[in-house]
Amino acid sequence: MPDFDMLVLGSGPGGQKAAIAAAKLGRRVAVVDRPDMVGGVSLHTGTIPSKTLREAVLYLTGLTQRDLYGQSYRLKEDITVADLTARTQHVVGREVDVIRSQLSRNHVALFAGTGRFVDDRTVALSETGGRERRLSAEHIVIATGTRPARPPSVEFDGRTILDSDNVLTLERVPRSLVIVGAGVVGMEYASMFAALGSKVTVVEKRSGMLDMCDVEVVESLKYHLRDLAVTFRFGETVAAVERHPRGALTVLESGKKIPADVVMYSAGRQGLTEGLDLDRAGLVADARGRIAVDEHYRTRVPHIYAVGDVIGYPALAATAMEQGRAAAYHACGEPVGRMHRLQPIGIYTIPEISFVGRTEDRLTEDRVPFEVGVARYRELARGQIIGDAHGVLKLLVSPEDRTLLGVHCFGSGATELIHIGQSVMGLGGTVDYLVDAVFNYPTLAESYKVAALDATNRLRQLDRIGD
Repeated sequence: MPDFDMLVLGSGPGGQKAAIAAAKLGRRVAVVDRPDMVGGVSLHTGTIPSKTLREAVLYLTGLTQRDLYGQSYRLKEDITVADLTARTQHVVGREVDVIRSQLSRNHVALFAGTGRFVDDRTVALSETGGRERRLSAEHIVIATGTRPARPPSVEFDGRTILDSDNVLTLERVPRSLVIVGAGVVGMEYASMFAALGSKVTVVEKRSGMLDMCDVEVVESLKYHLRDLAVTFRFGETVAAVERHPRGALTVLESGKKIPADVVMYSAGRQGLTEGLDLDRAGLVADARGRIAVDEHYRTRVPHIYAVGDVIGYPALAATAMEQGRAAAYHACGEPVGRMHRLQPIGIYTIPEISFVGRTEDRLTEDRVPFEVGVARYRELARGQIIGDAHGVLKLLVSPEDRTLLGVHCFGSGATELIHIGQSVMGLGGTVDYLVDAVFNYPTLAESYKVAALDATNRLRQLDRIGD
């Protein structure tokens, strides 16, 4: 008889939810993770610390209040790394306690150490003291997550040349910073450091950034970041990064040279699978360390599952949680619904971006007709109260059945607001529901009614011409 019904490798969002879901179904469950990484990369170097850092930046710089109190307004004049990390350390510590409590309360055994496969049902646990023990299980869930990808030609030192994990250990706020890569992580950190007063240069080999987002939203973000003195170098590739006593010199293939205190690479992520001895379990990972799974998150070995960033796209904490729960239910023979196709995307730049559904460009490519309804925060009483004159909510509406085809939001609270649109879309609602609904006043949520009225006015003009 195996030691456990389910053994989970990794305690990040996907691993936690898989373990707790199986435990709720009465199974004997264990989780393996390093003692300093309970909660996974998401909690220690990824989602939680970076979003907490963002809140600290917004609060201490007073950036969002400057429309009200003037462009020179700052809550604290000389912001140090200690000011920023104090909040991060507090939140991470509290979250670790919450996760440990949840696992304990659900009688999930937590083993401190790292695991590697001995065979497809046995894991060798290397404990922190050097001792090794073996754990067997009927089902195994791989939820080991990812680490930042590091180009082999770059000499990372964690001080001058960094990846996104090292940012949290900076000794001081850099006066100048080069960010290589204009993806989600790169743009989030670019906006944070720009808000702190760093002179930021973003180098991206593609011709643009955040190509999954609405074009107008991306243009608005570029405008705001340029206003904070961010320089963009699109269509440029880094040839070399030279470390010098006073900083680093980034040399581009075009011949440009960019001096800066610090260079941060944001070049995607690599699956944490190299130490798992996957071959002993009959598994393989691709060149980026990712494991292939089916619609139930089963690997090619049916009793071994994989969830979260280690399986690749969409690589979000929110989707990892659902994947973990779905994998556990399937392993336990419990019915589980398929994850809804509508996945909200949240990007924690300054200001925030969030969207659900298709963009205008995608609808045009798909030859789907649509009408646009827009609400601007400056036209909302709540927008004036909080000092956000730049935010915008956009609804894409089908003129045929009046359903919502996409919702795009840019500004304060965007990642929260998007769920109203997600719910209406998920339940097949129409723009008329938003027109007739009563929203609290003054709120940002009222933007849905304003945008819905704008869209229906446009639809009415179409109908009048067609009559």
